[in-house]
Amino acid sequence: MREPVKKHRLLRLLAVVFAVCWTAGATAGGIETVDVVVVIYAENRSFDNLYGLFPGANGLRSLKAADYMQRDRDGSLLKELPPMWGGLTARGVLPAVTQADTAHLPNKPFAIDDPKGFNLPASVVTNDPRHRFYQNQMQINRGRNDRFVAYSDAGALVMGHYDGSRLPLWTIARRYTLADNFFMAAFGGSFLNHFWLVCACTPYYPNADRSPAKDRISAVEADGVTLKIAPHSPRSALEGPPIFVKDGSLTPDFYAVNTMQPPFQPSGNGPAVNGDPLCADPDVATTLPAQTQSTIGDLLSAKGISWAWYSGAWQAALDGVEVTPAPHFQYHHQPFNYFATMAPGTAARARHLRDAGLDGREFIKAIDGGTLPQVTFYKPQGSLNKHAGYADMLTGDRHIADVIAHLERSPQWSRMLVIITYDENGGFWDHVAPPKGDRWGPGTRVPAIIVSPFARRGFVDHTLYDTTSILRFITRRFALPMLPGLQTRDAAMIVNGDIPLGDLTNALDLQQ
Repeated sequence: MREPVKKHRLLRLLAVVFAVCWTAGATAGGIETVDVVVVIYAENRSFDNLYGLFPGANGLRSLKAADYMQRDRDGSLLKELPPMWGGLTARGVLPAVTQADTAHLPNKPFAIDDPKGFNLPASVVTNDPRHRFYQNQMQINRGRNDRFVAYSDAGALVMGHYDGSRLPLWTIARRYTLADNFFMAAFGGSFLNHFWLVCACTPYYPNADRSPAKDRISAVEADGVTLKIAPHSPRSALEGPPIFVKDGSLTPDFYAVNTMQPPFQPSGNGPAVNGDPLCADPDVATTLPAQTQSTIGDLLSAKGISWAWYSGAWQAALDGVEVTPAPHFQYHHQPFNYFATMAPGTAARARHLRDAGLDGREFIKAIDGGTLPQVTFYKPQGSLNKHAGYADMLTGDRHIADVIAHLERSPQWSRMLVIITYDENGGFWDHVAPPKGDRWGPGTRVPAIIVSPFARRGFVDHTLYDTTSILRFITRRFALPMLPGLQTRDAAMIVNGDIPLGDLTNALDLQQ
């Protein structure tokens, strides 16, 4: 047995060396030409959901039945898809497609906007499938991707997709580079993936079993990835969504993996009675204690590199202006607001956490004025982020395309790199198995578009990436120390027989 093991290790090492040499060769002497990095972080779409029909991409066109057929919770093939529990459209949204309208669909992907089917345009808000840490792993099912329907609360909806060629960002993807092998960094939802965007880390709740959050610790099987099913849960996905013993915000060892609220305002939790009005009530079970891990912002600040997180409707939320249903500000989409270094009253907070304005107007002013920091994150307000359940596809797509148009006219454009991606899949199915990494991810494949004067034109990049590839590019470009989470993920990828994730440079031609 010793020789095969040695050979396998050698092959893995050669693969790593090849990847490193290829990347170095492709970018030697050129990466410093990028002076401004802009990250636009949209919401909740798998790659197949939007770009499954994109020419040249690994999409839906040539799949076999084994690539998409969904299985029930007992492992048997489903004879048909279950209804879309609650219907296709979000509650109160017209035109309504009821649950009864969605019964008896074949066990395969379908087009939500198919004129011969539901004919629901991208301008209509659909229901919001469940997208949480443990469920995502259960749906992926060790890379088979065949339990998305079984462990969703939305039934057949998770198998739906759009003809993305009707959307503005499709045109931008055709002009620049579309990455079709880009995965969300962490399993589950927006909360955790925003942390992985800025720190490649998972937040922690010390002594959670003796805290107000003690009842939010998940009940998990011995494998560490499967939620315990309640005795009264429907046996089949055709009978109803699964019911779990305890699907909480925390792992049994107290990591926060599903949505918790920031410890600082603006937060979904108000201040304590007679407490600090700038903080969230720490005795509320969903308030996460302030985090102390290093972020990419900390590393950039230490080197004197300018950066900012621009958030749509940030000031409106701080001012207590009504932000639902529109612009529907999402408190848990603001990752830096969870860190002690960004606490209210700090100089760092005032410098780096910025209001993008309503409809992104303040952010666009900064673009047009050529005043963007060297590293800029933009989080659109909820009504513009394309999140199912409260936002439609078309409005958000148009908004981001308009932002791109402003960036292309910006005085800073000639030395700019823009990455448009999605925090996570929103519970929607994708046929490509994620690479096996560490405990936290990568999760399901999501779209990513690289827009830049240096981007390869009309190119589909098949390089293996995840959300942390953005941090890898920033780290490499500005010669920063590598965050611990990046090192851990690289090591896990190698141990599991893969190569480390790319840093986006394969999408660029930096020899101009």
